Amino acid sequence: MKFKFEHSDINKDKLLDLHLSMLKPRMIEEKMLLLLRQGRISKWFSGIGQEAISSAVVNVLSNDEFILPMHRNLGVFTGRKIKLSKLFSQFQGKSNGFTNGRDRSFHFGSLKHHIVGMISHLGPQMGVASGIALANKIEKNNKITLVYTGEGGTSEGDFHEALNVASVWSLPVIFLIENNGYGLSTPTSEQYKCKNLADRAIGYGLESHVIDGNNIMEMYSKLKTIHDNLKLEPRPVLIECKTFRIRGHEEASGTKYVPSELIEYWSKKDPVKNFEKFLLKHKKITKTYLENFKKNFKNEIDEAVEVAFNEPSVESNISKELKSVYKDFEPKIVSPSKISSKLRFIDSISSALSLGMKKHKKLIFMGQDIAEYGGVFKISDGFLQKFGKERIRNTPICESIILSMGLGLSVAGYKSIIEMQFADFVSSGFNAVVNNLAKSHYRWQQCSDVVVRMPCGAGVGAGPFHSQTNEAWFTHTPGLKVVYPSSPIDAKGLLLTAIEDPNPVMFFEHKALYRSISEQVPEGYFTIPFGNAKIVESGTDLSIITYGLGVHWALDFIRNNENISIDLIDLRTLVPLDKKAIDLTVKKTGKVLILHEDIQIGGFGSDIASYISENLFEYLDAPIHRVSSLDTPVPFAENLEKIYLANERLNEAIERIYKY
Repeated sequence: MKFKFEHSDINKDKLLDLHLSMLKPRMIEEKMLLLLRQGRISKWFSGIGQEAISSAVVNVLSNDEFILPMHRNLGVFTGRKIKLSKLFSQFQGKSNGFTNGRDRSFHFGSLKHHIVGMISHLGPQMGVASGIALANKIEKNNKITLVYTGEGGTSEGDFHEALNVASVWSLPVIFLIENNGYGLSTPTSEQYKCKNLADRAIGYGLESHVIDGNNIMEMYSKLKTIHDNLKLEPRPVLIECKTFRIRGHEEASGTKYVPSELIEYWSKKDPVKNFEKFLLKHKKITKTYLENFKKNFKNEIDEAVEVAFNEPSVESNISKELKSVYKDFEPKIVSPSKISSKLRFIDSISSALSLGMKKHKKLIFMGQDIAEYGGVFKISDGFLQKFGKERIRNTPICESIILSMGLGLSVAGYKSIIEMQFADFVSSGFNAVVNNLAKSHYRWQQCSDVVVRMPCGAGVGAGPFHSQTNEAWFTHTPGLKVVYPSSPIDAKGLLLTAIEDPNPVMFFEHKALYRSISEQVPEGYFTIPFGNAKIVESGTDLSIITYGLGVHWALDFIRNNENISIDLIDLRTLVPLDKKAIDLTVKKTGKVLILHEDIQIGGFGSDIASYISENLFEYLDAPIHRVSSLDTPVPFAENLEKIYLANERLNEAIERIYKY
């Protein structure tokens, strides 16, 4: 099978670069397959037959432009000159790799090389790329971002969300589909109906192109034209590269499900072999040159492999592993001003957001209806006029990709605040939060400098989809910090700390408190450290440990029952948790009631109760009591919601533990 290699406008040096950019990953792959047969490595995802795509990408994009590759794009990593021994250490889970043994293959990034690798959930990668592209657009730095996906990944919702957002915001990003015929064993005929995946672009108002992914000259020339044109007219472009996966999804999968004639057809389109024949025929290289290079590079590969194999296994300890989950952050505590004004809870949130935006010029605020409309709760009313459209960004209804963009903005050196219109809606972006934002620092030391604001809670007759207090979804996820204030002062001080913190923070704001409570709040900028509970009321008969609206339920009881002396602890933050405050109150009263609005099964109170039982059992004078909402969805009707909520059972529980 002959290729038509148009090369009149490409000099010899670039032709050689393109060739070596394909040959190097091919030779590394051949070594990996040998090691796999020898049982020296456990897994390999082969990109043999697809090298032309990555070769074109690394030769078109500048070294300071981000590429977001996938499993079969070894050529991106070699093309960006990553040291082979370090790359092989990564494959072997050694400490000289990029993830200290915490992840494998290409699940990592390197800011030095302007690469952000994938996670196993493919869709979020397109959001991360869009976040980087947004930063590039804001800075007007004339840089393009390129992100890979496979034809299988185009069926995921994130693909469609990413194309839509990039189109609406005119982001300078190239979405590159490697259409290699199969998603594991599922052929394209069972994945989509359209002739070309590139045809999907028209629905999003995007330009698209179909390219022969095995023809290196076509790949390079067309990609370069597109890339250079985007610098003149920044916008998103969808490219579909037709190629084929010669080997299995990973080697253990095999290729028995692939018709032999299909493999034979695509084997004849081998991009490396065909281009070598072309270069030899046109005397761009000689056989001697080729043989010498292969010999020298083989030795380089062999030496790097042995360095990686001889490297000792990763050593660590519990303390080091726990410390690696979060980026180090020593908050600079700013004391509150003595001048104060009376603010409602909602006003304090708005004040903190405004102060944070003023202080951090690279802070982007994104969410549905937050700009001209000012948000459904009017928290950001007037922000558009103060901070401009680049920083106050109305988003389409696509929580998943916007949350993923938070990580992309972090990669580019930005902070972001992302408002969930209601905390319930975060479920549409759950993967982005728990698998990307939460795990990036632990995996490859990239922080997610993101605050996710979560208007939550029942008591306002909003029903099952606007009333959840779903903090326990996230206290279970290492890498996230979970904050839940109960007062206007704490709302302001803790939100400003959350903005300062480079780690992802889930910031819960109870809707029922927005306009129902107020107090004197210090003016200006001040912060409150995470992990410091507050003693709201001091007492000796029993302890109530709670947070959020639970603090106000407990206060209502205390005001109406002065005969019982209650030590009321407002945790304020759940992660990190102030265990010292829990220790002190348990030792002080000997009786503990844990109160939260969330349901009982799986609620965060379980963790507090477990901690007390394990560490403070000898100080208890009564069983630990837990008061929570019913184990049902949140009902709409007022009388049903009253039955549902935890405070309906609070008085009885307090009396019971008091009399025990």
